[in-house]
Amino acid sequence: MAADLSGPDAEAGGEHDHTPEKHKGPVTLRRRQIETSTTDQRLLDSRGPSDWVHTDPWRVLRIQSEFVEGFGALAELGRAVSVFGSARVHRDAPEYALGIEVGRLLARAGYAVITGGGPGTMEAANRGACEAGGVSVGLGIELPFEQGMNDWVDIGVDFRYFFARKTMFVKYAQGFIVLPGGFGTLDELFEALCLVQTRKVTSFPVVLMGAAYWRGLVDWLRERVLTEGMIAERDLLLFTVTDDPVEAVHIVTEADSGTRAEVERAAARRAAEDRLRAAASGSEGDRRANP
Repeated sequence: MAADLSGPDAEAGGEHDHTPEKHKGPVTLRRRQIETSTTDQRLLDSRGPSDWVHTDPWRVLRIQSEFVEGFGALAELGRAVSVFGSARVHRDAPEYALGIEVGRLLARAGYAVITGGGPGTMEAANRGACEAGGVSVGLGIELPFEQGMNDWVDIGVDFRYFFARKTMFVKYAQGFIVLPGGFGTLDELFEALCLVQTRKVTSFPVVLMGAAYWRGLVDWLRERVLTEGMIAERDLLLFTVTDDPVEAVHIVTEADSGTRAEVERAAARRAAEDRLRAAASGSEGDRRANP
């Protein structure tokens, strides 16, 4: 018995007319379900409400995009050191000359220099690295007042969010060198010390440049914070204070070399253990095959 092929669009004569249909990706629409415009048309023709760009789901996407951009820009950077210091230092100040020297020595040692990309000490370190033929990186931040990226930056990335920017400072650096600075510099300093203290990062040298500038802070940590049991004696060993840029760079590079050597030793140990396990497994197989 033949199947009944009639439907809502079949005519009385038995012929089945073509039913209009529309495809939206994998979805097929027919008859009254068909829309009269395309997705692209609605996107381009209608602005609609804009309050959604100020909601948390949209902020999450912006935050994600900052990590993607930062990782993409710096993934192939190579070994680097983050240098911090005040944006308020003038070009004729001793701290500016110190920043240039630190940047120059790091570049000659084969390290890229990462700064906040702004003026003052940041500019000085970027300048020293650039003039010495090294890679000069600036990680800028959106602020209520215009600051802009200094002219000595070779690779610059601007961020809306401080926490995304901080991740890049730590993730792509083998250490911190901290010159005299204000709240922003102190923020980065204690962020680094906290990460080392809690073992969120391993073997991360932190060097403070300018013994006279940092003496009051170090004395307070020792005489007040340590005395009241807020930190341990070993926590005061997480940073080094010096006036010598050569020593500062040497501390960072030596710690980095030690970390690389330890990583290589650990890899060699794992490879030897894998070979022993493979040999033991092979011997056990032979014994089973030849009882």
